[in-house]
Amino acid sequence: MGGEFGGLDGNIEGMKRIIILGSTGSIGTQALEIIASNPDKFQVAGLVANRNSELLADQAKKFGVPEDKAVIGSEAACELIENTEADVVLNGITGSVGLQPTLAALKTGKRLALANKESLIVGGSLVTSLAAPGQIVPVDSEHSALAQCLLAGNRGEVAKLILTASGGPFRGFTGEQLSSVTPAQALKHPTWNMGKVVTTNSATMVNKGLEIIEAHLLFGVPFEQIAVTVHPQSVVHSMVEFVDGSIIAQCSPPDMKLPIALGLTWPDRIENVSAQVDFSKSHSWTFEPLDETVFRAVALARQVGTSGSTYPAVYNASNEEAVEAFHEGKISFTAITEIIEEVISKHTPLEELSLEAVLEAEIWARETANNLIAKR
Repeated sequence: MGGEFGGLDGNIEGMKRIIILGSTGSIGTQALEIIASNPDKFQVAGLVANRNSELLADQAKKFGVPEDKAVIGSEAACELIENTEADVVLNGITGSVGLQPTLAALKTGKRLALANKESLIVGGSLVTSLAAPGQIVPVDSEHSALAQCLLAGNRGEVAKLILTASGGPFRGFTGEQLSSVTPAQALKHPTWNMGKVVTTNSATMVNKGLEIIEAHLLFGVPFEQIAVTVHPQSVVHSMVEFVDGSIIAQCSPPDMKLPIALGLTWPDRIENVSAQVDFSKSHSWTFEPLDETVFRAVALARQVGTSGSTYPAVYNASNEEAVEAFHEGKISFTAITEIIEEVISKHTPLEELSLEAVLEAEIWARETANNLIAKR
């Protein structure tokens, strides 16, 4: 993860030129707030949105981005990345549609600040084999925390990566209680303010399952050495246990601006990005095991991650369809994981992983999931 990242020729001395993918979403808007607060450190080189063209135009005007560098859609994002001089591409797109822009960024040699975990998960070795050492910097709070904690020792000294989970809105629920929860309840996350899909994924624990696969791919640690602990306060963002028994944790109040800023400037830090923990006051930080028999999406993610190939793409695509169906009132909350599991059981992966194979598997998974949804 470490190492200095040199800018390309033509930029103002010391300034990082940033392309933001998903500029109108949660990650993108927070990144622009960081940039606006640090005009001497950043220059916006390009903006990409999925559909909110009005907000995109406002952002382009505010940050002096030319019209042809503020575009809509993932295909246009790839062209922008390939034809724009920049130091860092922040991929804040939601969903596997972010895969091709991720590949485009890596091919051009730009630093990739990756908030779009799905592109790494579904792309797997397609992404990791393309990335130079240190080219990908994680922006997920958990993986940013792991990257920071890993600086405390050598890779050979790592015994375990420990991902923390807030537990979401249904921490402590039984399977029976989960079966009757509503979309409105699923969107009431206790600590984080996120979009519909990510918030629902946090409630089902699909998000934590995806993060386990992401941690494996980012840091090369075997699945059996990646653990999850439930930490409702969301202050300890993740931990690394070393072979001598020492555990290093990264802690800060829940605020995505810290990992976003670090993704833009890694390994350097910006002053006053996030609030600090006030140790003049009392705090209680608790940890408890995750019940994987109730939240089955986590064990399922370990299974597909170990199987590799196009299984993670199928896991992710079937989940996206099931989440949409849940919010449309077509299926129950617990059916989301059931649909994923059933689609995975029907999948036969192609022998060789390629972009075409991933896209084909995703189409198949979405069709299969929707057929199962229609029968419910």
